[in-house]
Amino acid sequence: MGILYAIIVGAVAGWLAGNIMKGGGFGLLINILLGIVGGAVGSWLFGALGMSTGDGVVGSLITGVVGAVVILFVAGLFKK
Repeated sequence: MGILYAIIVGAVAGWLAGNIMKGGGFGLLINILLGIVGGAVGSWLFGALGMSTGDGVVGSLITGVVGAVVILFVAGLFKK
């Protein structure tokens, strides 16, 4: 059940990140996949900074969105 939860939250995070990064997105499907990976990147980033977004859906969503925005930003640098 944990993997399904991560996929759903990552998909929503990727969609939100795609909307935040206007012009920086790669389409709905790729943004969703980047959101799933963004959850791991966000967890690492917040851990490295010594920050926490808390437990639950909201904390996971914030972590996933931040990670996906970072990935979309970096991927956008290579897209140009």
